[in-house]
Amino acid sequence: MREERKENQILLRGTVEQEAVFSHEGHGERFYRVPMIVPRLSGVEDHLNVVFPQRLLELLPAEGTQAEIRGEVRSYNNRGGIGNRLIISVYAREILPTEEDAANVLTLTGTLCKQPVLRRTPLGRDICDLMLAVGRGYGRADYLPCIAWGVVALRCGVLGVGDTIDISGRLQSREYTKIDGVTAIRRTAFEVSVMELEEPI
Repeated sequence: MREERKENQILLRGTVEQEAVFSHEGHGERFYRVPMIVPRLSGVEDHLNVVFPQRLLELLPAEGTQAEIRGEVRSYNNRGGIGNRLIISVYAREILPTEEDAANVLTLTGTLCKQPVLRRTPLGRDICDLMLAVGRGYGRADYLPCIAWGVVALRCGVLGVGDTIDISGRLQSREYTKIDGVTAIRRTAFEVSVMELEEPI
């Protein structure tokens, strides 16, 4: 029988892109947000938003220097403006200065809340889109879009709604253009790139 686990852990090492700014206040505590640059092995850079409580503000290294973040990935629906947008960020539980190499390591245990969509790129590469619900406790869940490629995509494509899976990978950013009437708007999407999958038992 599969042991039930709740896992949402991320390790980031990268460069503090800007000074932290106030994000919001909740449960009597102030929270701040800072963008980080985390390079991939390919040289592409992911630009990720990190949110953290005020008590960690003095631990944040200066703009342009390296930081290590340990925490979890969270989501919420931004209902301001036109339409709903799923906002994905990293919630930091620890912030440390570091001189170690860049890292972006994410492990998740969650339940598929939509049927996976398996497709093929024009160049013939298999790709699968998934939406994973990861329990946060207190009856809440984070909804995280995931993408898998190649052999892992084929394995994801046979899964179904309600399957609980363990995945490991990274959180990545991706720029795209949205046409609003006649105006082209540049936006950034965030998704989990799945490297390894443990199928449901």
